[in-house]
Amino acid sequence: MYIEELFINSVIVVGIYLYRNFKGENAGKYIFGEIQNAYEKFAPYSFRVVREKTKQLGQEYTVKQYTLQVTLFAGFAAVISYLYFYNIIISVIYALVAVSFVPYLAFLRCKKVYSEFIFEQIQVYTSNTIMEFGTTQSFVKALEGVRDSGVLEDPVLADVNQMISMSYDNGTIDEALEYMSKLYPFYIVKNMHQLFLQITNEGSKDAGEALENMSLDIDMLVENVYRDRLDRANFHKKFLQFGIILYLLVMTVQFMLGTSSYLELLKNWMVQGLLHLIIFVNSAFLISGEKYYNQNVGAE
Repeated sequence: MYIEELFINSVIVVGIYLYRNFKGENAGKYIFGEIQNAYEKFAPYSFRVVREKTKQLGQEYTVKQYTLQVTLFAGFAAVISYLYFYNIIISVIYALVAVSFVPYLAFLRCKKVYSEFIFEQIQVYTSNTIMEFGTTQSFVKALEGVRDSGVLEDPVLADVNQMISMSYDNGTIDEALEYMSKLYPFYIVKNMHQLFLQITNEGSKDAGEALENMSLDIDMLVENVYRDRLDRANFHKKFLQFGIILYLLVMTVQFMLGTSSYLELLKNWMVQGLLHLIIFVNSAFLISGEKYYNQNVGAE
């Protein structure tokens, strides 16, 4: 108990120091700012890219939202771990571990937002290119029409510009189509490029009908993707509820055994190891579910 009391007193002293030096909300903002600066410095390039686009789209969390997320994670981890082990130090360690996953979850969320944005841009790129081709009867001119319409944003806009440059430099669209298909491996992109390559190289009297069918295919894909998003969102809510219930199963054990008997069991290191394993497995289950929910959005 002496170690726990010393630890609690140390936490209180640090809290008082932060409050006295950074009044009110400034303390929280200062801590969050320092964490953010450190992560900006060491974060992988992929995270910086998707986070910047998330900011541009106005979907990045505010400091208040991140602070609330950190508080909820730390509080939940501390309460659950205390109910498992009745040890304050272990609870604080679990709280810190839980908070350390916030940047990773932020990365997954930003990837989801970025993936949805890219899919919407690709849908615009394919649909508008087909419509422009119906007027110009030239793939490169169709690309120029889509570029100049102002409906595309970077990075897709920059890649369309690259396609146009490659087409003029090479005198053929083959390399440009291959370039775009590798960057955005959606089947609607590959199918449209294959059709345009066939039309350009071989000619086709029935190109209008084929392009119309492709437009319908794109519309159907978009409908399916949005339906999938709704299904994922509903599943996600139920998944989180189920995950939280798994953590609380230990309460059933305590109810059956009685608190005093449970505390006696905690003196056995094998029992403690088993409890740590249960928390680890439940946490891994939740994290894998979060990863699934936030990835492959819009992919076929």
